[in-house]
Amino acid sequence: MRVSFHGAARRVTGSCYLVEAGRNKFLVDCGMFQGKDDMTQENSRPLGFDPKDLTAVLLTHAHLDHCGRLPLLLKQGFKGPIIATPATRDLTAIVLMDAAHILAEHAEHLEWRSGHAVPPLYSLVDVFDTMRSFQIPAQYGEVISLARDVDAVFHDAGHILGSSSIQITERSGQSRTRILFSGDLGSSGRSFLKSPDPPADSDVVVMETTYGNRNHRSYVESTGELREHITETFRRGGNVLIPTFALERTQEILFLFKKWDSEGFFPQGSRIYLDSPMAIRSTDVFERYAEAFDTEIRELLKNRVDPFHFDRLTLSRSSDDSRRINENKGRSIILAGSGMLSGGRMMYHLEREIDNANSSLVFVGYQSEGTLGRELVDGARTVKIFGQEREVHLRMSMINGFSAHADQRDLLDWCRKMSVPNLAILVHGEERSMEGFRKVLPKVGWSRVTLPEMNESITLSPTYVE
Repeated sequence: MRVSFHGAARRVTGSCYLVEAGRNKFLVDCGMFQGKDDMTQENSRPLGFDPKDLTAVLLTHAHLDHCGRLPLLLKQGFKGPIIATPATRDLTAIVLMDAAHILAEHAEHLEWRSGHAVPPLYSLVDVFDTMRSFQIPAQYGEVISLARDVDAVFHDAGHILGSSSIQITERSGQSRTRILFSGDLGSSGRSFLKSPDPPADSDVVVMETTYGNRNHRSYVESTGELREHITETFRRGGNVLIPTFALERTQEILFLFKKWDSEGFFPQGSRIYLDSPMAIRSTDVFERYAEAFDTEIRELLKNRVDPFHFDRLTLSRSSDDSRRINENKGRSIILAGSGMLSGGRMMYHLEREIDNANSSLVFVGYQSEGTLGRELVDGARTVKIFGQEREVHLRMSMINGFSAHADQRDLLDWCRKMSVPNLAILVHGEERSMEGFRKVLPKVGWSRVTLPEMNESITLSPTYVE
């Protein structure tokens, strides 16, 4: 067996791993690269393999940096099945349709700027073709035959709804090669989704290291910090902007706000806006999968109690709904995409509030290098919004305890649940994060570790099985 790394190697976005087992080639994820630069430039580059040669694609979860280039595979000749959990399939449809709209708008902007027609990376029709390829639903713990002597098992990764770690096994005579792709792993200490549940043993583990060099603040401390920011901002007469990821983060914060609303935390006349059609549609999908949640939300859903909606919440589905938010003269909390300020409706709210020193911008998730969100978190006092330089006057804060990603402590706990592999391959992290995690892995007995470069291939040695 051989594995090649065509994304998320010494960086966070663009997850894409090619597994060659005998004559068969399988792809694990095909995600979009995300950052500040032209959003199509890097994603338009050659994939590093021929999609026509692929037997199947296995998808860990529906975040754009894991599924965003799937339509390109089909445009370039992929004919096989895409295998994912049912929840991942449903959420991927929403994510890719949203991406197609954004790509179309981006192409129009480039055409206006250059005077030449620029086709989008892919279209809604390409997305519809992609969704027809989701032919094999995966259930956690179920063995799926990929080819003769090659199978896969999906395990709950606890990251977002439907997220998976995927173990692929190739057998040959009395030997086997068993590789586990962690996907993105969930954070502990919260009562939202179930905790990650890896298999007992693997010969090789390919694992994410987004927060491999640090730990989050506790969830209790983080919720307390968010309450303080809201209270202080409202006291000043400002509004709170929260850039959110449409999958999981939005639903978790809505669940939290519903609790706070029932406790009387929000002042009279204040409003909460969810200004993200993608997040609204995703929340509807979340409500179909009660079994995926931890006890409290699962019981609410089973008793037909909506855990995410309440009277103070306004859903802004259309552009007109979004513009009407500006008419509210009371205190507002606005949740809108995108989570890293790489586009979406939050950009319009940021443009309006950036001069207001009474308002707050509160980040509740990871900010990738090269994004506007990362610039602001790193302390930029002037930023470019819609092509214009703007001074930053609104107040900013970063609360990392809401992250859907495991921190260093969680990653080590996940490792402890398994026997020590022959090799650990670290991906999906910035250099300092991967190096920080490499240094602590010996604590759990994992001594053989490597950090692959982009497009590097590693041949895996089989293990003799009696």
